[in-house]
Amino acid sequence: MLLCMLMLLGSGGASTSGVVQAAAAKVTTDPVPQIIRTVSPSVVGIIGKAGGAADGPDDRYNLTHGSGIIVRADGWIMTNAHVMAGLTNAVVVTSDGTSYNITDTYMDEFSDLALVRIKAKSLKPVTFARSAADLQVGEKVIAIGTPISFSLRNSATVGVISGLNRSVEAAYRLIQSDTAINPGNSGGPLVSMKGEVLGINSLKFAAVGVENMGFSIPAETVKYIMNQLLAYGEVRRPSLGVELEESWPAIVGLPGQEPLTVTKVLTAGAKKAGIAAGDALYAIDGHRVTALVDVNELFKRYKPGAVVKLLMQSDGDIVVRSLVLGQGDPLISAAGTEGDTDDQTKE
Repeated sequence: MLLCMLMLLGSGGASTSGVVQAAAAKVTTDPVPQIIRTVSPSVVGIIGKAGGAADGPDDRYNLTHGSGIIVRADGWIMTNAHVMAGLTNAVVVTSDGTSYNITDTYMDEFSDLALVRIKAKSLKPVTFARSAADLQVGEKVIAIGTPISFSLRNSATVGVISGLNRSVEAAYRLIQSDTAINPGNSGGPLVSMKGEVLGINSLKFAAVGVENMGFSIPAETVKYIMNQLLAYGEVRRPSLGVELEESWPAIVGLPGQEPLTVTKVLTAGAKKAGIAAGDALYAIDGHRVTALVDVNELFKRYKPGAVVKLLMQSDGDIVVRSLVLGQGDPLISAAGTEGDTDDQTKE
């Protein structure tokens, strides 16, 4: 097309030169290959013997694998908890093909994140995105990992962000993308066009007629869990000390402002605050909560022992309860909000 345009413009040197310069100025280099080259050295493969695998002559083939990201130069790596669960004799393989034994493993099954360490130095850590607040649906993203076979380490696929703040049988909200992820991609990064890690790929919907519905744990959650595991070897979460039930709209994913309902008081601290079964919880420190994941997300800002103000309804009256947060597990809904859980696959 460009050649035809030049011919039609005639043989005038100045005109031809101007068109060529204008066309060249419009040509932009696709950043994806360079981003993959930059990030790939920070992505690793993890392989080991599957838990419960039977011993036998072909035992060396009873293996399972996943992916991970380097978060510190001295050998700390983040991956999914389901990658490490039951894994024995596990090794990490870096992008240059070097193998390392795993020396330390810390897991948090509620967030599906794990922190492992290898004896290595001068590794290249990923750069995390600061916040998911500026993300937009439709932005191009890249997934890097080890799909299907360990020989396919550092495979890359490209897609777009399909949705934000998704709740899919998870303690925290997730990023949805149509980037192709497959078994073995778990623990690998979802990368922005800036070369920053937006999240860790964790699961997808897998069923006949369902295509390209993958979910990633956002960088903010990854960093929250990572910092807790580095500091304590566990995640010390604040707790209200009560069981809560979501409204029907929240369970099925409809928008609404219905409060959470207290179904059981679990701790002496919650009883002392005057909370009783049947009370309705509207807000925590002025932040409206309508789903269990709202509480979990909010509590990433708090530590056990902090004092919060709860806006509640008790016996028909609107009251404010002052509660000292305890320590406990996150709140998880018993019902899915986006599809049949039988169709969810950890990758």
